[in-house]
Amino acid sequence: MSLWLLNHFSTFTLSVLLVGAIMAAAVIGSLAARRAHPRLAEGEHNEMVGVVLGMFGAIYGIILAFVVVTLWTQLDHTQTVVSKEATDLALVVRSADVFPPADRERIQSAVGRYAHAVVDIQWPKMRAGEPSHAATADHVEGMYRALQAYEPTDARTQTFYEEAAASLNDAAGQRRERIDLATTELPTLLQVLVFGGALVLIPLTFIYGLRSLRMQLLFVASVAALIGFSLLLVLVLDRPFAGELSVDPSPFREGALVQFWQAGAQG
Repeated sequence: MSLWLLNHFSTFTLSVLLVGAIMAAAVIGSLAARRAHPRLAEGEHNEMVGVVLGMFGAIYGIILAFVVVTLWTQLDHTQTVVSKEATDLALVVRSADVFPPADRERIQSAVGRYAHAVVDIQWPKMRAGEPSHAATADHVEGMYRALQAYEPTDARTQTFYEEAAASLNDAAGQRRERIDLATTELPTLLQVLVFGGALVLIPLTFIYGLRSLRMQLLFVASVAALIGFSLLLVLVLDRPFAGELSVDPSPFREGALVQFWQAGAQG
């Protein structure tokens, strides 16, 4: 459900829908509680409710801060993994520049085909939450076969060959980690704590009585808005390859790899 929302609505639209819905529900709930129990407006339970709200709010805030920091760190790490994979591929291309023309063309063409497969085939699958190792497995094998078919003839080409092989191995490792990251999501227990905590905290504001109905609704709506925006942040950060705030494949189109995208070239 979250993937569908992230891939079909902009962050602004999601904020309006999610935060607006939470605020509306909170206001309606507060009005219903006040109508069912008119004495709440006298604030006779405010001292007890204030203590409970403060305690629950502190606990929930700590949990929410931990989740947001964890998800943001994961997003940043995912971007780093993607950049490293593209960099390693670029190093293979650069190292192959010293090889004979036929070998260089074979190796660089294999890298180009892989870059296109990642962006055109694998990336849409990752956005949909269904990454597939098989989507680019043949292209990885193609790069290895192209490199292994070359036999260095002197110390200079031997050095660059070893560097190309090391870079290709690193790229293969980054590829596996990237695909694994595309399937990660917030553990079920943390999801229950984050979203369940909101269901506990917001109703508590209904029984914190204020004589002014306007001030009561403003208080409830403000707390609901803060929680709503926090939940929105969790939602958009939970999937690193989906939505507007996501990792994009631009590193595979930059630097030494840009040649594979000029005029639709695929190497």
